[in-house]
Amino acid sequence: MGIWSQIAEYLYIKKKDPNAKPTAWMKYMHGINRLSILLFLFAMLVIVYRLFFR
Repeated sequence: MGIWSQIAEYLYIKKKDPNAKPTAWMKYMHGINRLSILLFLFAMLVIVYRLFFR
């Protein structure tokens, strides 16, 4: 399995088992994970910006 496939499964873009029913708690968990990844990337952009423009 490739790295992109693993990332897609982790971010709930691609299902591991297409026959499995998604639960509400799993959707909440993946939503929070997406939010944390986006906040991390935003923080990294702020750090890079401050590093080069200050």
